[in-house]
Amino acid sequence: MNWTRIALAALAAGIATTLVDFVQHGMILGPTYMRLDEVFSQTQASPAWFALIAITISFFAALLFSKTRGSWAAGWKGGLAFGFFLGLVGFFQGFYDPLVIDGFPYYLAWCQGGTVLIDSLVAGSVLGAVIQS
Repeated sequence: MNWTRIALAALAAGIATTLVDFVQHGMILGPTYMRLDEVFSQTQASPAWFALIAITISFFAALLFSKTRGSWAAGWKGGLAFGFFLGLVGFFQGFYDPLVIDGFPYYLAWCQGGTVLIDSLVAGSVLGAVIQS
């Protein structure tokens, strides 16, 4: 296992998902979040925290991908398949939010599930491109 390649892949995937999240949550879903101020009422966090968390999650995804690399197709297409299955886990986890957060609309669980799936597809593609078999 090449730890340098895993770290570089995690960094690249973390940066890519941070940029995708900025578009998805900041530009596309941002007005929805502002409209639901009774649900999203906390103070804003530093964008650096979002990037750090994305890189950390990407590190563990890169580790899992590296360990299972032989199971996936070569290149970014194998990473895309990995990202799809990884994204399904997050997609269905999102349906927990309407059950435990008062006022969280059910339709937003579908939206956020889609954003998680897109994030995972992007991250998986980057991982597949960087971590070769």
